[in-house]
Amino acid sequence: MGFMKPIWIVDDDQSIRWVLEKTLARESLACQTFSNVHDVLTALEKESPQVLVSDIRMPGGTTGNAGLELLQAVKQKYPGLPVIIMTAFSDLESAVASFQGGAFEYLPKPFDVDQAVELIRRAVEESLREAAVEENLESTPEILGQAPAMQDVFRAIGRLSQSNVTVLITGESGSGKELVARALHKHSPRASRPFIALNTAAIPKDLLESELFGHERGAFTGAQTMRRGRFEQAEDGTLFLDEIGDMPQELQTRLLRVLSDGHFYRVGGHNPLKANVRVIAATHQDLEELVKGGLFREDLYHRLNVIRLRLPPLRERPEDIPLLTRNFLQKSAKELGVEPKRIADAAMRVLTSLPFPGNVRQLENLCHWLTVMAPALVVEVKDLPPEMRNITEVSRKPLALRVPVRADVAETPAASGAAVHEAAPAPEGDWAFALETIAAQMLASGKSEVMDALTRRFEATVIKTALRHTGGRRIEAAQRLGIGRNTITRKIQELGLDGDEAAP
Repeated sequence: MGFMKPIWIVDDDQSIRWVLEKTLARESLACQTFSNVHDVLTALEKESPQVLVSDIRMPGGTTGNAGLELLQAVKQKYPGLPVIIMTAFSDLESAVASFQGGAFEYLPKPFDVDQAVELIRRAVEESLREAAVEENLESTPEILGQAPAMQDVFRAIGRLSQSNVTVLITGESGSGKELVARALHKHSPRASRPFIALNTAAIPKDLLESELFGHERGAFTGAQTMRRGRFEQAEDGTLFLDEIGDMPQELQTRLLRVLSDGHFYRVGGHNPLKANVRVIAATHQDLEELVKGGLFREDLYHRLNVIRLRLPPLRERPEDIPLLTRNFLQKSAKELGVEPKRIADAAMRVLTSLPFPGNVRQLENLCHWLTVMAPALVVEVKDLPPEMRNITEVSRKPLALRVPVRADVAETPAASGAAVHEAAPAPEGDWAFALETIAAQMLASGKSEVMDALTRRFEATVIKTALRHTGGRRIEAAQRLGIGRNTITRKIQELGLDGDEAAP
């Protein structure tokens, strides 16, 4: 989980300090308590906590409310530090108003100790995740590429470096759109502030609004505490919205409002929050076509499309394949703690002749597969996956090398159908290679329930293909697949394929 600093508890009420200190010790969470704001400010000169839990109403300070002054000082010095505000329930609204948008959560007194611990754990997880993102950003390699098409991208990033203008990045899946967004952030005046990414396609539609804008306590069933959305988390920084073309219509309207007047409301909230956020959007879809078809708001399209940055697919920059391959082999070897593999010249010639429909991500997955599976230190042509060997000029038509979209999408039931490619069937060995690659990737990244996620993906793909083949006739599709009609109906519901090709 990463190195953890102590949690700081600040309250002038000795009993609150005592109960939280004992509870956190029982949960093996290191903590430090403070009875007054002066001591906290002194400690902050030298160090900072993992999470700050503080009462908002404490005597002292220049305004008579030292708690509020502490929180404002903390927010200024450590904008990414999660702060949990404790406050009397009757006083909650004024506390929220006085410290709007800055707190991670509110904990109304009297509180349930288990709820407090759960809240602190969530705040700890978020701060560790943020730290990992920051570290990632620090160590993010500059985007690799020497091809002329990539030089245009680098020049555009340079030109946009001092600007806050909204950018729309277009490019096929796996071409590196998030890397470009990170580079735009890293070279901007907002570089020291948060970079927050959200994949619109990977989140179920009914959760997306809360994910973007946050929600108030009690806004819907299960909303037991207030939650900050991605817009608040990205305050003063950059918000990257990937696969923007998949955003539902009603959320497009809300996003347009934020981009127009800079204000938004949490779900269930009545106080407008100000958003000082630079938005970078990305899509692999043709937004103009979506606008023509009435699926994407034209005014939002124009608002996002201030600067268009097209990222070339890998097949348009084959001269970059050797450079990228070496880099990915080094990276995989480092992750797995082994010596980096090298690619023999003949094998490299095969790789540079491939169309890579999955783009840079597919090449990265392949390098990870080679690091795990290739028997010798030098990778020869015979060590490449079967469908990549012996490419001749006759068979140079694009292979349907379908390395799946992303491990995180593979896990998302709502996206399992959407992630299926509509291409011509691949050679039989190819899907096995793709499956092997994604399984290795998911296992290496510590994902759980890998079998379930991959089985859902497999079943959704096969059933959708059969339904397309039979024109949506379920009974005929079930017969062709060799499964019962009740089974196919149940699977269609379980996998969320009702709205797809399925007809009764």
